[in-house]
Amino acid sequence: MYLNTIQPAEGATHAKRRVGRGIGSGLGKTGGRGHKGQKSRAGGFHKVGFEGGQMPLQRRLPKRGFKSMTAPFNAEVRLSALNNVAVDEIDVLVLKQAGLVAADAQNVKVIASGELSKAVVLKGIKATKGAKAAIEAAGGKVEE
Repeated sequence: MYLNTIQPAEGATHAKRRVGRGIGSGLGKTGGRGHKGQKSRAGGFHKVGFEGGQMPLQRRLPKRGFKSMTAPFNAEVRLSALNNVAVDEIDVLVLKQAGLVAADAQNVKVIASGELSKAVVLKGIKATKGAKAAIEAAGGKVEE
């Protein structure tokens, strides 16, 4: 197979509709555009959201709030959840395999919620001040 031999399957394509080619075609005279008006003219169309000069909806409504594009890639893990992880050296991949964070998570932060009963080493994972203190009190450390 070569790139210059690739073509659509039999019957997958059909001839383009030829408008304005006489009365017998069914699309003669106005060419399927109806009579008069902006939409019947060549080049006579408007951009999306245009309301004929009326103030468009997206400009009439007040601007409010903010939606972060990075929010889906951030995740939090409780201190108590680290007790359930089998290994002592914990990174993002280990947390994904344990099912503690989503598969698309890129940034993970440990928060001080619950108790930590074993020494763990965090690699490439951030921690809050309280969580970091609790991890170091349990004999572990945080390597960012």
